[in-house]
Amino acid sequence: MNKKLAAALSGGAVLMLVLSGCGGDDGNKVDDWAKTFCDEAKPQIQKRANANQLIISTAADSKPATIQAADSKAFADIAAADRALAKAVETAGTPPVENGETIKQDAVKQLNDTAAAYDELKKQVDGLDTSDQQKFADGLKSVSDNLAKIQNMDQAAITKLQSGELGQAMAKQPGCQTPKASVPPSPESGSEPAGGEGAAGDGSKSDGSKSDGTKSDGSKDSSKDGSKDGSKSGDGKTESTKTEG
Repeated sequence: MNKKLAAALSGGAVLMLVLSGCGGDDGNKVDDWAKTFCDEAKPQIQKRANANQLIISTAADSKPATIQAADSKAFADIAAADRALAKAVETAGTPPVENGETIKQDAVKQLNDTAAAYDELKKQVDGLDTSDQQKFADGLKSVSDNLAKIQNMDQAAITKLQSGELGQAMAKQPGCQTPKASVPPSPESGSEPAGGEGAAGDGSKSDGSKSDGTKSDGSKDSSKDGSKDGSKSGDGKTESTKTEG
């Protein structure tokens, strides 16, 4: 079900300010504007990253009510972040580039419009029927379709900010770099990290042992003696619990 939303996020402008490259000598005024904006924007970019990850990490095996709660919170957080980003543009003032005032006004309007659209998406999710799994899956597909449209608005909102010398100056600012998402484990997805059996993805368990019964110090775990390769389901996950939309 929620895989549709995760796919939409992966295919769209998941993080608003994914800046790359490095600028040349663009002048102190442009760099100063970029620093002012990016310092204000950093916590909002992080909030958006966490919200997107919340949707993705709740995608596979949760109940409709859990998916609904996660998506609702994520959309509310993104809406709040977009409004704060619009405020950050206003705080930074007119960018010292050609057509800077127009760029600023367009970005502020589009960010606020996008925030309002995410508010509506939250209302749509909140109104889904979680008691009927098929109805919920159908409703979630509609949410996914609307999410894809909103993400096009997201991209349009900051395209001009990311272009030319202004975008190059922003790319050099730590506050505008793509953050690492941080989301607590879903109540129904277990305590395993998203990568699988262990944070390193090598089958390590939380006690330092591996699925073949060998501990990190090379000794054998006595609880594994007599078994050929340890538990077949060492990752603790049961695929049969997944619900597809």
